[in-house]
Amino acid sequence: MITQDSIEALKARLDIVDIVGSYIELKRAGSSFKAPCPFHDDKSPSFIVNPARQSYHCFGCGVHGDSIKFVMEYEKLNYPEAIEKLAASTNFTLHYTDDTKQKKRSHLLETLGEWYQKLLEQNKGAQTYLHERGVYASSIERFGIGYAPTSHETLRFLAQRKFSSAEAIEQGAIGRGDDGRLFARFIERITFPIHSASGVIVGFGGRTITGHQAKYANSPQSAIFNKSRLLYAYHLAREAIYRRREIIVTEGYLDVVMLHQVGFTHAVATLGTALTSEHLPLLRKGEPKVFVAYDGDKAGRAAALKASKLLSSSGFDGGVILFDGGLDPADMVKNGQIEQLGALLRRPIPFIEFVISESINGYDLQDPKAKETALHESIAFLKTLSPLLQEEYRPFVASKLGISPSLIHVGGRNKTATAAPINFSHHDIWELSLIKTLLERPYIADSILDFIDSSILQHHGNELEAALQGRSDDPRLSALMMDDRIRTFDGDEGLRAELITFLIAHYNRELKKVTTQNTVSFDQKSYLIRQCRHKIERLKRGELVPLS
Repeated sequence: MITQDSIEALKARLDIVDIVGSYIELKRAGSSFKAPCPFHDDKSPSFIVNPARQSYHCFGCGVHGDSIKFVMEYEKLNYPEAIEKLAASTNFTLHYTDDTKQKKRSHLLETLGEWYQKLLEQNKGAQTYLHERGVYASSIERFGIGYAPTSHETLRFLAQRKFSSAEAIEQGAIGRGDDGRLFARFIERITFPIHSASGVIVGFGGRTITGHQAKYANSPQSAIFNKSRLLYAYHLAREAIYRRREIIVTEGYLDVVMLHQVGFTHAVATLGTALTSEHLPLLRKGEPKVFVAYDGDKAGRAAALKASKLLSSSGFDGGVILFDGGLDPADMVKNGQIEQLGALLRRPIPFIEFVISESINGYDLQDPKAKETALHESIAFLKTLSPLLQEEYRPFVASKLGISPSLIHVGGRNKTATAAPINFSHHDIWELSLIKTLLERPYIADSILDFIDSSILQHHGNELEAALQGRSDDPRLSALMMDDRIRTFDGDEGLRAELITFLIAHYNRELKKVTTQNTVSFDQKSYLIRQCRHKIERLKRGELVPLS
């Protein structure tokens, strides 16, 4: 058992605003913070976090507690599991009453990071690469940049340090192939340690210098590493972010290193992924303006557009900076273009203006039908904003389209795209994922409609019907496509597996209904029960069963 003294010491270290704020977006409300409650379908912010009392309370559903209770409820953990998770995330060593079961926080990643740093000092090729990119020795030290050797050397090092393969796999340092052999996750790469917001190493990013097929690699998803929640170098940038009330979000580790090197110490980077709604709680801390600084190529503009839609509909202030001519922030610092870089960072394009302009610029406005489509897309975006902003930006949309503002009828805010996150249930999420997959891959409709239709969806049958009818201007579908929390199903096999799982649950529900029916004859009930059971058996064998 974990000792009581150890639990009390951990509690003294925890800050409930940081803990809860790492899961949901909190907004300051006087001396407290508020948010829509994550434990029920909350239409208004009735969930209050009180830093003075180190507690939370929902005035809607009545849930309340401290940091440990929140993690228990949110993560569905028991008491010891929640304590151990919090201890790991705050770099705290727990003590146990039974010394033989003593569990100390793993130092595997820190040990590996220190070794990588020493290896960098011995690797001329890696040093030359960093020198040619303009990275100072002081930056190498500040960011803990290192070098990962061959897989065999890493496996041998971990074994020599008495780290078990199970622990190394759990921490994401190594993996196991299909043939059962162990391999290092990072091989012949310059390494960038990735920290949690509290400063604990939770993984690595790696850049190849020997021609590996993947230029960049990250640690795999694990209990401590979620790339959709982490921001590279946030622990180093946090003080400057709070002081300046600004944060620069870039696409690459070296962009961050070089920006910090010349004084832009409020810069961070996403971990090889687009900005998602899971990043928002971290971005919200300190209530900074958010500046998205991306490459000006096609991929960079698309990523900036997606981020701008997310951030503007979530109530963030800030804007977009695009780097043209094939340059990025790291290149500009290396080339000594510090003044030009500073000028760019001081003149961002506001998020809402960027979304409207970028969306409309994608259409041929000489074509009346294309112009109408651009208008519908702009209106769908305006519906994600507050009524005040809708009204303010109507003339801007009109000027970009060359039409009268009177033609722009927004008609209220789309409730599915408000700044507050929507608290979907598990089945809501599945149904929305199916619809989003259909929207992105409409060719699959014919192959799935034999097995599923809107009548067997419990929550989002209307949205499925809208998707099948091709109503792309439907505000609900527009909001769904912008919501990064809703994932699409991977490939045909992934979709097939998801459908089988859903249909098994559906027919189990139908079986339960049939067995409790009193309005049908015994023979009819027996027939329906056999039908349901037969379908469930076929589904469990991996067959998709047509609707009947």
